[in-house]
Amino acid sequence: MPDPDIMALQVDRDDDVAVALMPLAPGQMVAIGDREVAIVDAIAPGHKFAVHDISAGSAVRRYRAPIGVATQMIGVGAHVHSHNVQTALRGELAYDYVAKSADAVERPGGGQPGFMGYARQDGSVGIRNEIWILPSVGCVGRLGERLARWGEALVGAHVDGVHAFNHPFGCSQLGHDLEGTTAILASLAQNPNAGGVLIVGLGCESNQLDLILAQIPPERRARVRTVRAQSEQDEFAAGKAALEALADLMAQDVRQPVSLSGLRLGVKCGGSDAMSGLTANPLIGRIADAVTQAGGMAVLTEIPEMFGAEQLLLARAENKAVFDRLTQVVNRFKRYFLDHGEPVSENPSPGNIAGGITTLEEKSLGAVQKGGLASVVDVIDYGHIATRHGLTILEAPGNDAVSTTALAAAGVTLTLFSTGRGTPLGSPVPTMKIASNSALAVAKPGWIDFDAGMVLTDGMDAAAEALLDRIVAVASGEPACNERNDERSIGIWKRGVTL
Repeated sequence: MPDPDIMALQVDRDDDVAVALMPLAPGQMVAIGDREVAIVDAIAPGHKFAVHDISAGSAVRRYRAPIGVATQMIGVGAHVHSHNVQTALRGELAYDYVAKSADAVERPGGGQPGFMGYARQDGSVGIRNEIWILPSVGCVGRLGERLARWGEALVGAHVDGVHAFNHPFGCSQLGHDLEGTTAILASLAQNPNAGGVLIVGLGCESNQLDLILAQIPPERRARVRTVRAQSEQDEFAAGKAALEALADLMAQDVRQPVSLSGLRLGVKCGGSDAMSGLTANPLIGRIADAVTQAGGMAVLTEIPEMFGAEQLLLARAENKAVFDRLTQVVNRFKRYFLDHGEPVSENPSPGNIAGGITTLEEKSLGAVQKGGLASVVDVIDYGHIATRHGLTILEAPGNDAVSTTALAAAGVTLTLFSTGRGTPLGSPVPTMKIASNSALAVAKPGWIDFDAGMVLTDGMDAAAEALLDRIVAVASGEPACNERNDERSIGIWKRGVTL
């Protein structure tokens, strides 16, 4: 068991920095491996200090990889942060494919617990049996919310909830931008947690109901109802009738025992701090490995928060086709930044920096750990649904609302969301918040589902076992914090001209 009184951690003995786990004062001696470092500057928890002299212009290493370049000489024991380190990221890159060795990255498996879920006709498994109300256009978003409030009376033995997901889009959009809105709504309508779906349209919008329905397979449409408000004398009455019909269909749905292979897991971080890459993210990676090794799916997104660490994922590509797709998506996203006149390194956020993250490379090296060590089996575009068992990379930005929505649209039934700063945000599916530090877990118990600070006190194995137990409980029906707080919303990625 790690020493709970340890003052600082160095990920690898060849790293140039260590991370303070408690406030450190000038003159304080801190043990790093088999030696001691004299602290020069005041170091806040989560912030870094040099474990040896770092010359100006040299790479600064953490996580066994460069996190940036020193802009000046940094002496041993000095604070290492944005005042003396800058990013080395520039733009698009060429990547060379090297076939992944068969035994390179897989962790040993083992018996894994199952959960009580809803088996769907298409072979997927839901962890909720809810009615989702999706507006095709923002003009009828409030109508959907009114219907959801009325639909609360339908909640009972077979309907776990009725929820409306308002958004401002679906009209005044063109081309690829409109296609993205259509795709995200059509994919949300197919999420296994939605036992019934009501899609509400206006009638004159660009995002026509028929466009959405065309992207939903015929076998899934039995659980989908639509209302065109302009075609109804009383659109609210038509919506109520549709909800009642869906509830009748869902009366046949019951929870039953399923294996962990039935879980579709999304992994996401938001409000990260320097502890995220030491505790919460690698802990989530352990769960992703457990799910994929059991035969389930894990989906990793936030492409801009892979910049500087994409090589770690590329090295795990199942084959060259997957490798080429990932390089395409990464470079395409970099080009998206550059075409808008923004540097690809326009990250971390002010909150990240305050928490000790210095550069995007450092943030990315911590963030990609959420994907565990599994092979990357697929790379999918925004609005598409994950279909392969194993680890899938999903195209989406880092924005919390947009990326969690993209995960739900990709078919994940539960999202693990690591955070060092805290957030109440929830998506259409249970969105479990994993605190990177115990102080946050204590301060915001209404937001946080699991304290990954346990990694430092009890070890990674014990923390992973405890988190998996909690996941099984939530998958079997126990509400996550975002559900108890009624924190459910969607965000759609707006990428084009508004008419």
